[in-house]
Amino acid sequence: MMQNRSWVVLWVCLLGLLPWGTQAHQQNSSSAAATASEAAGPNLASVNAAVAVVGQEELMYGKNAHRSVPIASITKLMTALVVLESGEPLDAWLTFHERHTPAAANAYSRIRIDSQMRRADVLRIALMSSENFAAYTLARSHPGGFDAFIEAMNSKAADLGMTGTRFVDPTGLSADNVSTAADLVRLVNAAARHPEIREYSTTGYFRGQFRNPRYSLSFGNTNALVHRDSWGVALSKTGYLSEAGRCLVMVSRMDGKDVVTVLLDSLGTRSPMGDAGRIKRWLDTGAPGSVAAAARRYEQKKNAAYADSGQQSASVN
Repeated sequence: MMQNRSWVVLWVCLLGLLPWGTQAHQQNSSSAAATASEAAGPNLASVNAAVAVVGQEELMYGKNAHRSVPIASITKLMTALVVLESGEPLDAWLTFHERHTPAAANAYSRIRIDSQMRRADVLRIALMSSENFAAYTLARSHPGGFDAFIEAMNSKAADLGMTGTRFVDPTGLSADNVSTAADLVRLVNAAARHPEIREYSTTGYFRGQFRNPRYSLSFGNTNALVHRDSWGVALSKTGYLSEAGRCLVMVSRMDGKDVVTVLLDSLGTRSPMGDAGRIKRWLDTGAPGSVAAAARRYEQKKNAAYADSGQQSASVN
C-alpha cells in the first residue's frame, strides 16, 4: 500500500511540473528563435538597424529595430517632409535670423545672420550637408512659426504610424529627438516619394548663392557613398551626436532591388558605410561578414546601458 501511495505522489509531482516545463520550453524556443533570426542576418557594428525593400514596412532584417533611440540629424528627413507637404513655394527667399532659443548642441554655421537663400537651396543644404542653421531656418519660416513646425513633425510621425518617435527640434541637435529603426523605414518610404528629397539628399557638391549680402558657399555631401555609382544611392541622410553615435539611412540598389537601410549608433566614423557594405554582401551572397572587436565591445556596453537605464539614451565612457 505504501509503495502505491509513493507512485501516486510521484505522478502528481510530475504532472504539476508539466505546464511549467512546457512554458519554459516555449520561452526558451522563442528566445532561441530571436537569437537565430539575428544570427542569420549580417554582422553589423551598428547597435540598432533595419533593412527593408522600398515601399514595404516588413523588415528583411532587424536588430533592436523597435528600440527608441536618439537619431541626431536623421531628423532632417522629417524636416524636409514637413517643408514639402506644407506647400510653401520653394523659390521663396528665406532669411537666416539669429536663433530665438539656444541650440541643444554645437550649431556652428558659416551662413551669415540676416542673409537670404531660396527655400529649395536651404532644403538642399540641410539634407546633403546636414546644415543645422538651414534646418532651423526652414522651421522658423514655416506658417505658424517654429512651434507649429515641431507640431507638424510629430503629427506627420503619428500619421505614418511611427509610434516610437518624438521630435522636439528640426535639426537633430537635441538627443530628445528619438525614433526606432523600424519607424525610420516608414519615414524613408514616405520621403522617397518626393523627388526633391531624393535629389537634394544625394547631391554630391553644391555652390549655394546668398543675398543681403551677396556671397556664396560650397557644400559637400556627408555620405561618401553618393559619389559611387555602383551603389545607386537614391536617398541619403547621415547623423551624429555623442548620444546617438554614427547614423545613416539611405535607399540604394542591393541584390537587384531598391533597399532601405537604417543604421543607428555606430562607434566609428566609417562604421555605418562598412555596415552598408556588409548588408549588401549579405543580400548578394548570404555572407554575414565580420566587425571589429572594438565595435562589438561598444555594442555590448550600449546594450547593457540601455538595459540598466530603461531610457532612450545610453552613455558609454
